[in-house]
Amino acid sequence: MTAPARTRSSADLIRAEEPVLAHNYHPLPVVVARAEGTWVEDVEGRRYLDMLAGYSALNFGHRHPALIEAAHAQLDRLTLTSRAFHNDKLAEFAERLAALTGLDMVLPMNTGAEAVESGIKVARKWAYDVKGVPADRATIVVAAENFHGRTTTIVSFSTDETARTGFGPFTPGFRIVPYNDLAALEAAVDETTAAVLIEPIQGEAGVVIPDAGYLAGVRELTRRESCLFIADEIQSGLGRTGRTLAVEHESVVPDVLLLGKALGGGIVPVSAVVARRDVLGVLRPGEHGSTFGGNPLAAAVGTAVVELLETGAFQQRAAELGTVLRDGLSALVGKGVVGFRSRGLWAGVDVDPALGSGREVSERLMREGVLVKDTHGSTIRLAPPLTITAGELTQALVALEKVLGAST
Repeated sequence: MTAPARTRSSADLIRAEEPVLAHNYHPLPVVVARAEGTWVEDVEGRRYLDMLAGYSALNFGHRHPALIEAAHAQLDRLTLTSRAFHNDKLAEFAERLAALTGLDMVLPMNTGAEAVESGIKVARKWAYDVKGVPADRATIVVAAENFHGRTTTIVSFSTDETARTGFGPFTPGFRIVPYNDLAALEAAVDETTAAVLIEPIQGEAGVVIPDAGYLAGVRELTRRESCLFIADEIQSGLGRTGRTLAVEHESVVPDVLLLGKALGGGIVPVSAVVARRDVLGVLRPGEHGSTFGGNPLAAAVGTAVVELLETGAFQQRAAELGTVLRDGLSALVGKGVVGFRSRGLWAGVDVDPALGSGREVSERLMREGVLVKDTHGSTIRLAPPLTITAGELTQALVALEKVLGAST
């Protein structure tokens, strides 16, 4: 008989996954059983400082009291109606999210990839109904090294061969240009262009931050060429960079905003397309939908997330502690770190390849009680909860210095 999960060791649980779970992830060998704030605990009771925060899904930490309270209250009342009916939580969520972002209308969905897919559909519909692009001719310009998800359409315009190989044939209608290259972007835009879809900061690529003026240039180009600027802020948005949105660092307002991850407070999947009224207004009943999108539980939690952000406290905290992070990483350059990029509480750290791969460094940090995740090559990502303290952040940096020093 299989032992109850609570009595099984981390090693036993990892072995148990092998024959029954699809191998689409390669997790670090830690089995999390409990969490609170910035800390997680494995089944043996070992504690780890979470410096990944669920790829920004846990911007407010694990089990934030206000978010847990909102979820509990809603669980006792109503969880799901489907959009076949109205529910009493959705209007407030949409109103407050639109106000927070400075846009007009909200299309609620569940996952980040769903938000991207929805944004693509909306852009194409807008191109045909408003811009006058001939049927089935609309194009969308994207950036190389992007990460917008792993659905079939999205991997069609990925440049990551791991995400693409074996999954064709691919969806047409996309043009790929180098990131941070306005001249290449301008050359790719023509009368068929429905939208330019970019990440204001490329997260999966290693927290790649474009040059000053790039986002403003994208905004000006798309306005001039009568196409939409779609900003994918699923990772970069909702306080992560020290502003509500990363585009705010250049005072840019996109036509379409894609949100997810932190919007669900680390409790339920919540995503949204937020846009101008004339853009989302092209959708008619039956043209797009989601059984769970906009459900009462998601709307209640999403509203509580927006309420936390309305104070500006988390944005300010990310900006202030971002200085601690940047200064700490600067001190490690030449001591195992060959370079880094950071904005707010988000950093891509390039480790000297001679000291190991990003995966190996992540495993060493795990043994020191700090959880991070590698990306390409010898790069690791740091994205702690915005609730982290300066002391905890310093603790993580000390651990990084230790594992790099031990490797020399």
